[in-house]
Amino acid sequence: MTSAEYKNESSKLRIDKWLWAARFFKTRSLAVAAVETGKVLVNEIRVKPAKSVDVGDSVAIRLGPYLFVVEVLALSDKRGPAPQAQKLYRETEDSRKRREELAFERKAQAQNVTREGRPTKKERRDIDRFKSGAW
Repeated sequence: MTSAEYKNESSKLRIDKWLWAARFFKTRSLAVAAVETGKVLVNEIRVKPAKSVDVGDSVAIRLGPYLFVVEVLALSDKRGPAPQAQKLYRETEDSRKRREELAFERKAQAQNVTREGRPTKKERRDIDRFKSGAW
């Protein structure tokens, strides 16, 4: 992003616009809904969508089971490509570690889930044998 697309550091920007521009949410309406339901905290305080965010603020964003804790580095009300949007914030090391651990745990649990759906041919034959009392 060029310097003209960034807001100067003394200006402020609505939290819902910043979340959308930083690509945490696909649409502004999703960002507004997240802020209204308390999934976004600015400086550890629940806010409204029109709350102004400033450079240096701490923003906690709950996306599903994951919690992002980021520091605002720049303000932009234009949604750009992902690499440029990532320049708007810096995630804390603690937040990154917790997300990676949670992702690893969820991935390990997903591997232990039993298969659902129709039984295979072998499973169906075993079921038929069990029901007929041949086992």
